[in-house]
Amino acid sequence: MARIISRRQRSFFNRLSVTTTIIILNVIVFLAIFFAFVFIRLSGQGSPESFISYIALNPSIFIDGYIWTLLTSMFTHLGLSHLLLNMVSLFFIGTFVERLIGRKRYAWFYLVSGLIAGIFFVVFAYFGTFFPQGQSLFGGITDSAVGASGAIFGLGGLLAVLIPRLRVLVFFIVPMPLWAAMSVLLVGFWIISVIAGLPIGNTAHFGGLLVGLIYGFYLRTKYARKVALLNRMFA
Repeated sequence: MARIISRRQRSFFNRLSVTTTIIILNVIVFLAIFFAFVFIRLSGQGSPESFISYIALNPSIFIDGYIWTLLTSMFTHLGLSHLLLNMVSLFFIGTFVERLIGRKRYAWFYLVSGLIAGIFFVVFAYFGTFFPQGQSLFGGITDSAVGASGAIFGLGGLLAVLIPRLRVLVFFIVPMPLWAAMSVLLVGFWIISVIAGLPIGNTAHFGGLLVGLIYGFYLRTKYARKVALLNRMFA
């Protein structure tokens, strides 16, 4: 009986897409953080801020040795709206990309995109210290970043190169070609964050997008015929 159950379990997890697995992991982390906050407030031991410092990506703390936050921040969301927006975007974009490039390649690409997005966030935060308005443009070294959006921008950048004329709905409302949508989102978020002073990880978005563009051009060159056929399907 135990052997039969283990086979069924393996079969169940094999049927899950990488995208679905990532979404489930993000939801689990979100719920774990929620209950951790409840426990901290009820017990009076520690503070939510100190707890978050162990999982959010903060440039100054990262440099001090909190290297693991480069990974944990990718799966951390501190607000329900933030989680829902990212997971809905990941579901639609990620499912499509996963079918295009395969499970293993997709998993590695998602991870690398998110990690490099985090590195960009750290590097540009320190770069901004050399300019008077650097913090408003690139974020400060004491700012913290969480969320899957850096990796999601990587997925969008990849698709923008492979299928640039694919029509998508920006904010689920405005239709436009994917190449234009990624440009509008990147620049739009950056302008909004500077004008309104909102804490948006623009440099992380840029880093993820850049990874997607580079990998997209690599695949477009290596599989030119397949990409041409793909574009004819979505012309």
